[in-house]
Amino acid sequence: MDALTLTELAEELIAKARASSAQRSGHTIHGGRDHHLRQTVVGIAAGGELAEHESPGEATLQVISGRVTITAGEDTWEGGPGAYVVIPPMRHRLDALEDSAIMLTVAVRTRGD
Repeated sequence: MDALTLTELAEELIAKARASSAQRSGHTIHGGRDHHLRQTVVGIAAGGELAEHESPGEATLQVISGRVTITAGEDTWEGGPGAYVVIPPMRHRLDALEDSAIMLTVAVRTRGD
């Protein structure tokens, strides 16, 4: 059984994000080519972003620590620790209002599907 502590991983990724020119750092904790589910923890330094991008398909976001906003069109959502949102099926962006860590869960097609 694979196990880890999300809060410890979040702290590590936030520290890496602070030191990165991209202001973010990520680690996939589950998934890959042969899985339908991919979960990635991303640390983002305060003021950092995931610039506007297409929706990855069916996806959710959970805030582990910090505070973030997601903007999709005219709609904006703000969440803090423990907050959960379904990613909108349209172009969107994420901004870190403070040092933050999120877990992104995406349902993906596997090879051969």
